[in-house]
Amino acid sequence: MNPRPHIHVERQGAVGIVTIDRRARFNSLDVETARDLRRAAAQLAGDRGVRAVILRGAGGVFCSGADLQYVAAGGDRDDLGHLRSPSGDDAAPGYGAVFAQILEDIHATISAIRRSPKPWLAVVDGPAAAAGLGLALACDLVIASERAWFEWAYLKAGMTGAESSTFFLARLVGFHKAMELALLSPRLSAREAAALGLVNAVHPDDAIDAAGVALAERLAATPTEAVGVAKDLLNRALGMDQLAPHLDAERGELARIADGRDFAEGLAAFFARRPPHFGAA
Repeated sequence: MNPRPHIHVERQGAVGIVTIDRRARFNSLDVETARDLRRAAAQLAGDRGVRAVILRGAGGVFCSGADLQYVAAGGDRDDLGHLRSPSGDDAAPGYGAVFAQILEDIHATISAIRRSPKPWLAVVDGPAAAAGLGLALACDLVIASERAWFEWAYLKAGMTGAESSTFFLARLVGFHKAMELALLSPRLSAREAAALGLVNAVHPDDAIDAAGVALAERLAATPTEAVGVAKDLLNRALGMDQLAPHLDAERGELARIADGRDFAEGLAAFFARRPPHFGAA
């Protein structure tokens, strides 16, 4: 039995590859998948034989964010057992508690990517929304297929930003453009994302995987120690020492908002495939 049914880890020479493969749910992340992603990131970050890492999704989808169906169902009791009350109450945790647990593991993955001295490459084929956007932004380089698209997406469901998106977005595109992307949530094509500096290169759909491996092999051939130092210095220039407390703030605020009325409406609208009506009494 595959111990990580939705997260696959492989090696191609000095290149490590992490694939999110939960195609039935558009590569969205429930607690189990987020936890396995964190473990895979830690495994490759600590593997001395791996000199560069690819993060990608299977089936023409990078990652569509947290699994809202899983959240709406209150999570899984086996996944979230430690969130039950000391009295033994088996009631499902609230939306905020479920989100907080998913974010704990996604944020640990992001921290591992930024702390790792080796380069991480996001290979985005298809949608990268919400947590998918955040995971891509956290990588050192991003390449995308022609059919890839990027979207903030949080406010559409009444959520705040998380998964490092509120940390990296303004640093990458500037304050006003970041506010536009967050508040209006346009869906960016791969070319539009590249023009904004969110993507390093765009490749034909049928060439994206090969392009990712070729670039990762090129990165793996660079001097490891020098790469690690350069990454550390650039991290410092970006104020990366503030990433951990910022991720904590993102997690706390999203969990709080997820227990509110607007998120309940956003969730209902998402499943009904209708526009949400926020602020209604």
